[in-house]
Amino acid sequence: MNIFKKIKRKNIEIAICLGLISAICLSFAHFDAACEDLRKNVLRLHIIANSNAKEDQQIKLMIRDEILKNSETIFEDCDNLDSAMLTVGQNIDIINEIANSVLSENGFSYTAKAYIGDTYFETREYEDFTLPAGTYKSLIIDLGKAEGKNWWCVVFPEVCLKASSEERAQLSDSASQESSKIAESKDKYKLKFKVVEWYEELKRMFKKK
Repeated sequence: MNIFKKIKRKNIEIAICLGLISAICLSFAHFDAACEDLRKNVLRLHIIANSNAKEDQQIKLMIRDEILKNSETIFEDCDNLDSAMLTVGQNIDIINEIANSVLSENGFSYTAKAYIGDTYFETREYEDFTLPAGTYKSLIIDLGKAEGKNWWCVVFPEVCLKASSEERAQLSDSASQESSKIAESKDKYKLKFKVVEWYEELKRMFKKK
């Protein structure tokens, strides 16, 4: 009788463990889906400096400021990622001109090249929100050899604009309310964001094999 009780108890313990594992997996799957919603609904700006020399890093930030200043008009009629990417494609020459004008006016001999591409980012905490690790559509601007430290933010929706700007956009302007709320509650989900980063890194490792 004692043996049967032990077996029954063991089976209950196993069932409880499996139930907990299932609950954790479901919770992670739900969180990862919200993260994927963010990845598919924002356009990130990725500016890569020529080098890590002080002057190259300074000009990178100057170009950033000009691009963000002009993004207010470039993206004003966009309401989703597809329209934002289409707009970038239509204005890529203007974006290149802005970046190259800043370089030329400040005496730099190298040039800038802007294009749309896929970029992998680690989990990134901004002042008001966190974006999960993963691959995002990006407006990439290579400066010269593009061998220096980079700068990135979100150019659509225009959350890179200064907090004082009345026109500053919100993540919820493009992504779902649920995923936006998760991104804006960064302290609450720090561990889950870290798990997502580990998961994305594993996916990248397996893809390389």
